[in-house]
Amino acid sequence: MKMQKAWFYEEYGPKEVLKLGDLPIPSPLHNQLLVQVRAAALNPIDSKRRFRPIFPSEFPVVPGCDMAGVVIGKGINVKKFDIGDEVYGNIQDFNNTDEKPKQLGTLAQFIVVEENLVARKPKCLSFEEAASLPLAVQTAIEGFKTGNFKKGETMFVVGGAGGVGTLVLQLAKLLFGASYVVSSCSTPKVKFVKQFGADEVVDYTKTKYENIEEKFDFLYDTVGDCKKSIVVAKKDGAIVDITWPPSHPRAVYSSLTVSGEILENLRPYLENGELKAVIDPKGEYDFKNVKEAFGYIETGRAWGKVVVSCFPNIIHHHHEDSSILSEIDTNIQHTVVNGLAKNLCLK
Repeated sequence: MKMQKAWFYEEYGPKEVLKLGDLPIPSPLHNQLLVQVRAAALNPIDSKRRFRPIFPSEFPVVPGCDMAGVVIGKGINVKKFDIGDEVYGNIQDFNNTDEKPKQLGTLAQFIVVEENLVARKPKCLSFEEAASLPLAVQTAIEGFKTGNFKKGETMFVVGGAGGVGTLVLQLAKLLFGASYVVSSCSTPKVKFVKQFGADEVVDYTKTKYENIEEKFDFLYDTVGDCKKSIVVAKKDGAIVDITWPPSHPRAVYSSLTVSGEILENLRPYLENGELKAVIDPKGEYDFKNVKEAFGYIETGRAWGKVVVSCFPNIIHHHHEDSSILSEIDTNIQHTVVNGLAKNLCLK
């Protein structure tokens, strides 16, 4: 059995329960890809899931939803991707009631994922940039659709500097035709937020929500501050809260649609530069510093997305690990031919 390095936890708790160790390399089911992860992004759901069993899985659990990497194996029914394709996506379809969340998340050297959950990585994006997008951009789009946003409406975005907020601001006019966009953030982030399309930025450390005279058609709360920020919404306005559970009874809540097609539809905007991946200016965290990365995201003060670079010293031609990859490929081919593809048990 071939092993890989992965971050995992065997009990619920703070980041200190995370361990770096060896786990089996999984084999793809008939509709899955085996992907060598090059970069992964952290999301608040990764921390929430580690603190308590909101989406129960058997231990050990490898955290992580987002990744970008290279296909090194595939199941017999996979049609859209080939070995060597560079892909990215959110591998955790929490809305799929037929299965539990994946026990093996993206903070591992190798992961398996259904082909319908990923898309080809645009060549204009680095692996780190691509990894930063899936869950955040899917969430951003879901909020507009769930709240039934209408072209020409005005909107107020609470938390425009975060991973979802920076994408909501970019998509507001680009895809959904917002006429006027205002966002809130703290003093150091005002200039940062303005570059993503906000017409005005409110420094919440200086201006209280109740002192904002204008009322908006659409309130998009990315931080769970609805109880305070609701005063900026019109009486008949829509309120979308992406935190869980919603922080206000008027907030709209919907489960997330996870699909590689969503990412594929964004390709033109990524390639022409109208939509940008936003990575925290602190840079990427090395794979060995995952605990530090979680510590940072759990402050709630990140700018854009926090990304883990899983293979900072990888050799693209795989000279150092060619024997490992060739053995993995052989095992996958053997498994698929015999129709026995199944996930390895991580007990």
